[in-house]
Amino acid sequence: MVGVTGDGKVLRTVFTPWRLKYILGFKNKKGKKRCFLCDAAEHPEHDAENLVLYRGRNAFIIMNRYPYNTGHLLIAPYRHVGDWLELTPEERAEIAELIAFAEEKLRELLAPDGFNVGINIGAVAGAGLPGHVHVHIVPRWKGDTNFLPVVSDVRLVPENVEGTYERLRPLFSGNDQDQKKSKE
Repeated sequence: MVGVTGDGKVLRTVFTPWRLKYILGFKNKKGKKRCFLCDAAEHPEHDAENLVLYRGRNAFIIMNRYPYNTGHLLIAPYRHVGDWLELTPEERAEIAELIAFAEEKLRELLAPDGFNVGINIGAVAGAGLPGHVHVHIVPRWKGDTNFLPVVSDVRLVPENVEGTYERLRPLFSGNDQDQKKSKE
């Protein structure tokens, strides 16, 4: 769909209906808004559906359902806290280790040329989920920003999230939760 702004600029509209669930917010069984990270953290039986790749003692790795690039991961504590300073030293240390672990696995499977790693704390800083601190790790390749975002405000991600999840999941096996299940 093409439209024109008041100043004559032509804008193209790209519809993304799969994002509506995210925009409206996840809701629990009682209809209250939910934090998708808390929901994923509390339900290991739904790891594949929630795109959880790895569970540690204090934090976990989950794929971003709306990635900036193929392989875009989030690393989050299980606890719902909104600021890095609210984390325990153990949580911060494990998150740092999980960043390195995720980078290693992404390099192994996707061979990126580099990474963007960052934390947005607070809505004003761009946090889409300001109540649950998390780290973004985004693989980058030379030339992955092309004319499309510059000319037409469109981003191309060459693989769907579920496809990347299926390729990454075996590399993250052997996590703490898997080890606990095997001992039972």
